[in-house]
Amino acid sequence: MISPRKRSLLARAPLLALGLALLPLPALAQAWPSKPVRMIVGYPSGSSPDMQARLIAEPLSRALGQPVVVENRPGASGNIGADLLARADDGHTIGVIGNGPLTSSKYLYARLPYDPASAFAPIALIGAAPLIWVTNPSAGGERPVAEVLQQMRAEGDRLSYGSIGPGSGGHLGMELLKQALGIQPLHVPFNGGPPIINAILGGHVQMTLLPASTVNPLVQAGKLHAVAVTSARRSPLAPTLPSMEDIGAKGINIEVWNAVMAPAGMPAAHQARLSSELGKILNEREMRQKLFQQGWRVDDPSPRSLSARIAQDNAIYREVIARNKIRLD
Repeated sequence: MISPRKRSLLARAPLLALGLALLPLPALAQAWPSKPVRMIVGYPSGSSPDMQARLIAEPLSRALGQPVVVENRPGASGNIGADLLARADDGHTIGVIGNGPLTSSKYLYARLPYDPASAFAPIALIGAAPLIWVTNPSAGGERPVAEVLQQMRAEGDRLSYGSIGPGSGGHLGMELLKQALGIQPLHVPFNGGPPIINAILGGHVQMTLLPASTVNPLVQAGKLHAVAVTSARRSPLAPTLPSMEDIGAKGINIEVWNAVMAPAGMPAAHQARLSSELGKILNEREMRQKLFQQGWRVDDPSPRSLSARIAQDNAIYREVIARNKIRLD
């Protein structure tokens, strides 16, 4: 025989279940996260993705009510960190990834351990920045860009450019410029930005594409000449420099960017909460100013904008890598 107390509980059970079902999704989402969130950064401490991750980790921790712990796992140009993120299945791991592992790596490596198209969920675009096309002053000087380009075309492959290695943004970007502008400088790989700068100052190579934070002090000191920014339109990060469209390189928009991604298997409600909180954080004036001071422009941080950026860059890099037969394995 069922006791009156049990009969009362059974009678109320459907009502309790209905009440839980009618709770709004945000209320249910508040139960997550239930432990610290790990933020994988596939680059070393002090790198730009690491600095961005640490900048957003504190306000994100406050918003989520749990610590956000940055974990550096550098190697293979960010691909090691991306692979670790793709494999994470604890529901509490996210990552800050640069554009390379999400776009060009797929075409540069025959055996990438993860599939960028299916392994990740886009959460937020943090910041983007063009590269700066700089030359030795003797190759550029203060002449109009049209004259500089005319000289470069005349010099042909007697000129050379440095990059931080095959498949890097500077390498792929300059190959795009070569096709668009009819110039033919030869590629010389280096193991970092400073050696490239030294080679340009010493006259061993004539040009490169590097971030503004690296080259601006030397441009201001007159040791390097800035030709243009590699974005399609002029950039607030270098407002006096012409854009790719300005110099006749139509259809080229080369920028580096970093994004917050989650494993594809993370529940949609948790993805949505992360995107919402990061959108608020990245749209704050103070955060935008901090990122700007580090050399980054904050655009629309939404997952939709990030997905569009990934698709755009995939199309650009797939073509230039195939055309130039660039492989890294």
